Amino acid sequence: MSSEIAVGSRTIQLSSLERILFPDPGLTKADVIDYYRRMGPVMLPHMEERPLTMHRFPEGIDEPGFYQKEAPDYFPKWIRRVEIMVEEDGAAQPQITCDNVETLVYLANQSCITPHVWLSTVAHVRHPDKLIFDLDPPGDNFTVVRQAALDLRETLVALDLVPFVMTTGSKGLHVVVPVQPTMPFDDVRVFARTIATVLVERRPERY
Repeated sequence: MSSEIAVGSRTIQLSSLERILFPDPGLTKADVIDYYRRMGPVMLPHMEERPLTMHRFPEGIDEPGFYQKEAPDYFPKWIRRVEIMVEEDGAAQPQITCDNVETLVYLANQSCITPHVWLSTVAHVRHPDKLIFDLDPPGDNFTVVRQAALDLRETLVALDLVPFVMTTGSKGLHVVVPVQPTMPFDDVRVFARTIATVLVERRPERY
């Protein structure tokens, strides 16, 4: 891969392409950039119009990496920023959205392997339009995770909700529930806890 790449209407400068980011399979930063470039059309519908937090691994995934919410000054101007009010600081913070493949490739070049996308959109920042149940197995028993996803679906469908399942990129599952962006995050969390409590009460031997 060249030290620059044309993506859409942009030419993006690339760096340290031979750096190993995934030591076990020997995948380099160039491999990660190429993967996100090819997968962009599949990923973008889940990312567009949503602020994100970058999880960057400049030394590869065997090192801790770091989280970055605020858009650095050196990011190009064509990457979209959204002003997010940080209540603890009483000030606005610019965060980015990933609305095109160009931005996704730029983030990959920053060793952002995991873009953590908000559950709300720019239009309704404080009111999520997605709820996620994060299911992780006890040890290597994936059967319990699969059954939990099915039990969740049964419970949620009975409430006229339409859940769908996504893999987490690790060893669990996400059960994703689209919701109307009318309730603040705290209220949606209460609802999630209530659903979880119901499952535990119905099947205490399982959960």
